Amino acid sequence: MHSRYSWKSYFVVLSDYQQWANDRLFAALGGINREFLQSPQGLFFGSIHHTVDHIMLVNRLWLARLQGEALKVNFQEIAYPDWNQLIEATQCQAEELKLWLDASEPDWFDGRLDFVSSDGTARSMWMRDVLTHMMNHQAHHRGQISAVITRLGGEAPEMDYFYYKREMDGYMEIIRDDQSLSKEAQNPADPDLAE
Repeated sequence: MHSRYSWKSYFVVLSDYQQWANDRLFAALGGINREFLQSPQGLFFGSIHHTVDHIMLVNRLWLARLQGEALKVNFQEIAYPDWNQLIEATQCQAEELKLWLDASEPDWFDGRLDFVSSDGTARSMWMRDVLTHMMNHQAHHRGQISAVITRLGGEAPEMDYFYYKREMDGYMEIIRDDQSLSKEAQNPADPDLAE
């Protein structure tokens, strides 16, 4: 019998999925000529680099709001001009979100977030709606970048949630097998009872 997913479990898993998908995107981008990362590619933020920077900044902005802090960001400027530093900052930001969500009380996920938007408007949203927006926002921009990778002759990374779950379930099966073997080694069967 399967237990119900709580909102907390759901969003912790989704935040882990974001890191997994980012890893695949960054690996695929490693095969693209570096000059294409910086050049205009017809994306909303122009270049691949600026789009990844935007993903990272939006996550940083929303995490600050979730933590009750006000943060001003400028989406028109690139916060991390160095590509490798941007990758590291993006993955650190994703890890920080995951750890913060994991440390949050389950009841927090049923609450509301009151915040001031970038245009100065006071707003209020359910926490689960904010988190759903954060997760979908990243997937939206990764999809745009994936299309550019294909157009540039690269191989688009497989980033579907289904593949993430299948990979994680495979890891869990290995862990369960290892634990079973470990328990058997600690508690060997009575040799006198063996046939």
